[in-house]
Amino acid sequence: MSKQGTIRAGMGGWTFEPWNAAFYPEKLAKAKQLQYASRQVPSIEVNGTYYSSFKEPTFFKWAKETPDDFVFSLKGNRFVTNRRVLGEAGESMMRFLESGVAALGEKLGPILWQFMPTKKFDPDDFEAFLKLLPEKQDGVKLRHAVEVRHESFVVPEFVALARKHQVAIVYADHAKYPAIADITGDFIYARLQTGKDDNPDCYTPKALDEWAGRAREWAAGKAPVDLPHADPSTEAPVKPRDVFVYFITEGKVRAPFGAMALMKRVAG
Repeated sequence: MSKQGTIRAGMGGWTFEPWNAAFYPEKLAKAKQLQYASRQVPSIEVNGTYYSSFKEPTFFKWAKETPDDFVFSLKGNRFVTNRRVLGEAGESMMRFLESGVAALGEKLGPILWQFMPTKKFDPDDFEAFLKLLPEKQDGVKLRHAVEVRHESFVVPEFVALARKHQVAIVYADHAKYPAIADITGDFIYARLQTGKDDNPDCYTPKALDEWAGRAREWAAGKAPVDLPHADPSTEAPVKPRDVFVYFITEGKVRAPFGAMALMKRVAG
């Protein structure tokens, strides 16, 4: 067994108008943007799958245009998570998963299921949702992460459910949403959402140093002691875990540079 998991940092998507000048080479065709971006960072979180439906040829195309070791994280479609009764999401979930995501093959990373800030923790209904999450799709292994945005989830019961179903809880570095660093799956998923466009690398050098240190700890199977937990009395087993870190939301213009700066730190 490797002594530590693989650390991948990236940003949300690859099409963003300000990046045409700030990130991409001058005169680069938009059709070549994914090809370029995927050679600057090892992973990208796809936000478009949250709002729209894509078909198998699109996923094949993405896989073909990216390096062999590149990984996409896909945000699960909103029709799955934006509902009153989560346990009734099965049909929408299958529609999303059967749309062709398996065409990414080994380049399919975690699937992020994001919940609205108004969604409160209902233990029975949330477990019903977790039970719907399949382990495979068309022979491709699936890894699931949940990002919750209501304070009612900051309880040991939520951590226990996520751990029982081996689903990762997203750590959100956000100005308003709860931060839950409990390790519940076999990988780590962090979304860094408090960057600024006036920082060349999205986050300050000090903050990037700190996040690089946490990423290395996570990859080695440890839990950073400076992050808040919903259940501090229960520890996850110490074992190597892959780590996915995405620079999202605030400081988006500089997000690719934050990801590249973090990768330089963890490689050093």
